[in-house]
Amino acid sequence: MNDRDDHANPVPRRFNAATHFIDQHLDAGRLDKIAYIDDEGRYPYGELAVRVNQCGNVLRNAGLGAEARIAMIMQDSIDFVSVFWGAIKAGIVPVPINTLLTAEHYRYILQDSRAQILVVSAALYPVVAEALGDQPALSEVIIADGAIDGMPSLDALRSAASGSLVCADTCADEVAFWLYSSGSTGNPKGVKHLHRSLMYTANAFGREVLGMREDDIVYSAAKLFFAYGLGNGMTFPLSVGATTILTRERPTPALVLALLRRDSATVYFGVPTLYAAILADEATRAEVGSSRLRLCVSAGEALPEATGRRWQERYGASGLPVPGYAAKLVDDAGEVITAAHEIGELAVSGDSSAEGYWNQIEKSRRTFAGTWTFTGDKYFCDEQGYYHFCGRTDDMFK
Repeated sequence: MNDRDDHANPVPRRFNAATHFIDQHLDAGRLDKIAYIDDEGRYPYGELAVRVNQCGNVLRNAGLGAEARIAMIMQDSIDFVSVFWGAIKAGIVPVPINTLLTAEHYRYILQDSRAQILVVSAALYPVVAEALGDQPALSEVIIADGAIDGMPSLDALRSAASGSLVCADTCADEVAFWLYSSGSTGNPKGVKHLHRSLMYTANAFGREVLGMREDDIVYSAAKLFFAYGLGNGMTFPLSVGATTILTRERPTPALVLALLRRDSATVYFGVPTLYAAILADEATRAEVGSSRLRLCVSAGEALPEATGRRWQERYGASGLPVPGYAAKLVDDAGEVITAAHEIGELAVSGDSSAEGYWNQIEKSRRTFAGTWTFTGDKYFCDEQGYYHFCGRTDDMFK
């Protein structure tokens, strides 16, 4: 078991995450520095801050108060970033939702979250529309990334809203946003995340492990609605004033290499299946990505050692715990495993742990025990302290 190193920068008791990830750049001289590049254009930090304020005002003008929830079924674009942070700055709780779900799942999540407003990308609306019946909490649907006749447009509402917004007086321990679990073992569960968690992960992993820098140009194949993509495409780069590439398109091997090359990306966040697909794709075998690429990251599933070896000269373990976090393995009886190479369930302790599942007390008790989060992943630890993934708890048989 690894002891926690509580060196990650603390946050004050009264804290709104938008002040660090958005507003700090106004005082740091980054008004003209490009924050985001999406399919439509390039957006400096000064313009991003205005868009965030406008989106926060759109939600306040709609009558939403503190802790109200809005659902986001949105493709990756400047609109996603602006709505997410605008809600947080206004003290409203954004709930980004997977854009690949069925109408049945959307119906359940909208009912379960009691979202009062839904912001949905125009291209996704046909599927989502099937889920909008019997939604008593939902008062308005706003169309982003385009327009649909007869429906309110985010562009129009934002353009008419003030570019100034007084930040909500929130607590660091207050819920900032929700993410829903995959629902692979039953209905999706709403996971509540705190304002402090965004800062903690950006410092402990983004800065100290990845070494994110202001001059980085970042592209993440994982979309923003994933926890992995949310860190990659928002909190990590925004924390240091870096630039991020977004696209609505599906990340094919050809598109990934083209985006890396087009904007001279320095950091790439991928998933194992995509790393393997790029390596195996005959059409792009002779192509290269960015000549400035300094860091490639993989997560979301276990990276096969063979794929890792082909992408880089050496790979094999998940690695060591991130500074600021502790890890331990426990057996089926809940006892801590100390012997090397003995398989157990991985539990992690750190200040970015979720508050719990929404309306799921029994599952919350099983997953969140004091400061420990039980991941459901089976691992063993070798003699050097490196953790090796073996599978999910549900998949393991004796």
